[in-house]
Amino acid sequence: MSGLELFAAALGVIAVWLTVKQNPWCWPIGLVMVLLYTWVFFDVKLYSDMLLQVVYAALQVYGWWQWTRAGAIKQGRQVTSLGVPAIMASLAVGAVGSLLLGAAMAHWTDAAQPWLDAALTGFSLVAQMWMAQKRVQCWPLWIAVDVIFVGLFLYKGLYLTAALYALFTVIAVQGWREWRADPALHA
Repeated sequence: MSGLELFAAALGVIAVWLTVKQNPWCWPIGLVMVLLYTWVFFDVKLYSDMLLQVVYAALQVYGWWQWTRAGAIKQGRQVTSLGVPAIMASLAVGAVGSLLLGAAMAHWTDAAQPWLDAALTGFSLVAQMWMAQKRVQCWPLWIAVDVIFVGLFLYKGLYLTAALYALFTVIAVQGWREWRADPALHA
């Protein structure tokens, strides 16, 4: 465990908790966290995760804009739900992206876990996009992804990050509860 990993993990807890509470400060705090984790994952050869953090950085800016500028209501974007066709299409894009990234990582890098890391990256991007758009379905997908990430990080010796993702799983359960109860979802 490095000081960098510790600081990034602390920011991660704050950012995810603020997301559950629908506080737009989750995005700039999350931006700093993902930039720090870019270096952490590079050091342990989780290159798909490293690339994921770079994409997350762009999605942090997008999410901040979505939550503070979108829609006619002054409070910004409201919690909404996706229909089954949109869910299936998004998951299909995540699966195809996972396969393409996994093949590239397996062929051209010395990635530690190219296929698993790529799958987690592909589906994390789907969950992150849904979160930026305040789709309630982001939370069950985050729960599934985070549970698997815990195992990967334990395997790679990133014990603090594994604990962080275990905590993310618990927070995601709370997020799912709170967002499902949001009045905007039932309006």
